[in-house]
Amino acid sequence: MTQTAHGVEFSQQLSETPKSAEERAAVLANPGFGDYFTDHTAVVDYKVDADGNGGWQNARIEPYGPISLDPSAAVLHYGQEIFEGLKAYRHADGSVWTFRPEANAARLNKSARRLALPELPEEYFLGAIRELVQADKEWVPSGDGEALYLRPFMIATEAFLGVRAAREVSFRVIASPAGNYFGGELKPVSIWISREYARAGRGGTGAAKCGGNYAASLIAQQEAEANGCKQVLFLDHFNDDAVEELGGMNVFFVMKDGSLVTPALSGTILEGVTRMSVIQVAKDMGREVTERKITLDEWRDGVASGEITEVFACGTAAVITPIGVLKDATEFIGSEDAKAGETTMAIRQQLLGIQTGTVEDTHGWLTRLV
Repeated sequence: MTQTAHGVEFSQQLSETPKSAEERAAVLANPGFGDYFTDHTAVVDYKVDADGNGGWQNARIEPYGPISLDPSAAVLHYGQEIFEGLKAYRHADGSVWTFRPEANAARLNKSARRLALPELPEEYFLGAIRELVQADKEWVPSGDGEALYLRPFMIATEAFLGVRAAREVSFRVIASPAGNYFGGELKPVSIWISREYARAGRGGTGAAKCGGNYAASLIAQQEAEANGCKQVLFLDHFNDDAVEELGGMNVFFVMKDGSLVTPALSGTILEGVTRMSVIQVAKDMGREVTERKITLDEWRDGVASGEITEVFACGTAAVITPIGVLKDATEFIGSEDAKAGETTMAIRQQLLGIQTGTVEDTHGWLTRLV
């Protein structure tokens, strides 16, 4: 059986042992985040032929399961890998939609260029998502704040230990039902200041969404968790301790005059799809948004003086999360008793409303999958 989506034909080999309705219901009753996976995966292969010509081929839906890799596969030795993250939302009428997938497709290719991986035509990216969600549509949860998290990724699969770009690559999409990223009731989180570690350096891969950036952040994240914090803040220690981003989220500041400030993209900060959406939603509300350098000193002084009235983080997984306290062994900025700010919540409700279909999508950001 074949399906055609966005001009690309995907063959289908459906699982002979999918989860039962009862097993699926048990998972959806408490999905957590990234703990369970649907029955299928989308796959597209890339290979360079003897003449040096590369091409994508063999687009397919197959049962979810382990990937067979040669021990010398390039991804295992040189980290040639990129990924994306987006969600599928079930609307009130039962239909399923995703949010700005074209932006994710474009960012995947930006990351691919930086990691010397082949660019993936948008029709393959969109087709893989559509076909996978259609195959596993019963896995899309409908609870408040829940969605089907989609993880597209690309890995270098060529068996070769020479240091060069791989000539065989696999693009895949897996899906995981997801609840609230930080769990339970939405309330301001505590953030740990990383004084010793950097997430990325100038000229490095900070603007790409690749596994190495996240691996480099994990030791700082462990330090944060050991000190009762949910996330870690990375600074540019060679640029007046300029604020960069959290371990996996962008940062916004709400100023006393109602305007928003967020760190300017400098090559070391990931351009989040949620970030760009927050900027547009805030502008739609009549708020001025400035992208510029903002330092730890300005954060500290702004909170103390009242110039900064709210701080929040944003990303695909958690959407928008208010920040209550920023701290390290010597610093304590903010309040553990802080409530989620009005502006933070207004932007969050507007953005979630667009994603879930309760607010009009005036920008054409939604794409129907089922």
